[in-house]
Amino acid sequence: MESWEFGPTVRRWRDRVPPETLGVPVGRRRRATGLRREELAALAGISADYLTRLEQGRATAPSAQVVESLARALRVSDAERDQLYRLAGHATPGPDVVPSRVPASVQRLLDRLSHTPVVVYDASWTLVLANAPFDALMGDTTRWRGLERNAVWRNLAGLPTRVVHTPAEQAGHEARLVADLRVTASRYPADRTLRRLIAELTSGSPRFAELWHAEAPPPLADPSRHKTVDHPSVGRITLDCDTLLVALDDLRISVYTAEPGTEDADRLALATVLGTQSLVP
Repeated sequence: MESWEFGPTVRRWRDRVPPETLGVPVGRRRRATGLRREELAALAGISADYLTRLEQGRATAPSAQVVESLARALRVSDAERDQLYRLAGHATPGPDVVPSRVPASVQRLLDRLSHTPVVVYDASWTLVLANAPFDALMGDTTRWRGLERNAVWRNLAGLPTRVVHTPAEQAGHEARLVADLRVTASRYPADRTLRRLIAELTSGSPRFAELWHAEAPPPLADPSRHKTVDHPSVGRITLDCDTLLVALDDLRISVYTAEPGTEDADRLALATVLGTQSLVP
C-alpha cells in the first residue's frame, strides 16, 4: 500500500458516513450524502485545511494520533482502522501502546448520552473525544492541539478552565492526575509517545517534576464527585462528575449530570442549548 492512497481512502469513507448517525444536523438544502469536510475535521479535532491537504495528497505523513482520530470519527471497523495506519506508514498499535481506540460497544453507550456532557481520555489523560454538550459546558475543545489535549499538562500549565477549584482542591487534583500517569507509565514502558509526554512535562513544569519524583504517591481516590463550573453565560453550575474506567480499553469516561428539578439542572440545560443550537435561521 502506498501513502498517497491515504487521502483518497479517507475521502471515500467520508462520503459513506450518514451525518445523522454522528449527531450532525442535516438541513433541507444539504447535497452531501456523507460528511462534509469541515464536519469530519471538527469530529476528528483537526483543521479543515489540513484535512483538505490530506485528501488531496498534499500532506502524506499524518501522525498516529491524527490517524486514530480520523478512524474514530469515520466509525470504521478494526480492519479498516489498521488499513489507515498502514496507509499512513505507521505500525498498527500493539498492546505495549496506550490505547485510544473507542470500541463500537463504548461508542454506542456514548451515543445514548448525546444530550449529557461527556469527555473521554486515554490512560495518559490525553483527550480522545468530547461531545457537543461537554464543549458547550466547558468550552470548545476542537481547537486543542498537541499538549493542549492532555489534562495533566493543562492543569499543571495553568491553562484556562471553567472548573472552579480552591488552591487545595487544585493541588489534590494535580497530584491524583500525576499519580495515575505514573501507573500508566509502569504499564506501558515501551510507548514512545508516552515517554515523550513525560519528558515534556518534566522539563516544562517544576510542579510536575516535584510530584513525579515524590517518594510516596498520593491516594488516587477523589474525595468529591462534585464539580463547580463557572459558565460565562449562565453562571456557576454545581454538577456530579462520575469518571468511569473502561478496563479492557484503558479509557476514562467522565460524565457530568445534575439532580433533576434543581437550579443546577436548569442551568446545565440552558448552557447546553446555548452551546449546541444555532440561533441563526
